[in-house]
Amino acid sequence: MNIIPAVDIIDGQNVRLTQGDYDKKTSMKRTPEEAVQFYSTFEQVGRIHIVDLMGALKQNALETTVIGKLKSLTDRPMQIGGGLRTLETIETYDEIGIDYFILGTRAIMDIDWLKEVVRLYPGRIFVGVDARQDDIYVNGWTENSNITIDDYVSEVEDLELAGIIYTDINKDGMNQGPNFENTKRINELTKHTVIASGGVRNKADLEKLESTGIDNAIVGKASHDDAFWEGIE
Repeated sequence: MNIIPAVDIIDGQNVRLTQGDYDKKTSMKRTPEEAVQFYSTFEQVGRIHIVDLMGALKQNALETTVIGKLKSLTDRPMQIGGGLRTLETIETYDEIGIDYFILGTRAIMDIDWLKEVVRLYPGRIFVGVDARQDDIYVNGWTENSNITIDDYVSEVEDLELAGIIYTDINKDGMNQGPNFENTKRINELTKHTVIASGGVRNKADLEKLESTGIDNAIVGKASHDDAFWEGIE
């Protein structure tokens, strides 16, 4: 299992939201810098997941300076999401050495734009499919796109993506475990690598995901708890 710990940033601070609600913000004990350095000590951490939360809400990248510093602190690949709506923003992150780019809202709503970005950055684009039931949500999880998971996955099947990140919004930050059934179903729908996100609590959840054919998981709130890392090399 490739563990991808998450660092979510607001105003340079390491925070977590519950179900994507900006009014339910919790500060984490480690700064973003401390978190990145801590995660980099584990062999099973294949990448580090950084989200510019206000960038997602304001539709513009706001934490490029902080993220550039974080990249300098680790030898692990880094994937960035939140506010990536233009080629210029992606180019900025590319210039500071970011390895992978997570595209959400615009990639969901504008397939032609996504195709152009993938052409320019083949194998480096993840699309973020954030859903309640089968409806994909956009703009920081605040709006229903009126596009279903199945329809969208079919639309992007032939693109040279790095993968699809599936988040069950209702599971995110709730300490209830991920949506195993839907993650497995999506994995069976597509040739793309599917990354589980939202709700992973412990090693048992990772093992259950692995048993369903998922070998990449983003771990958010649980990754900030030292107990999560016990027994993980």
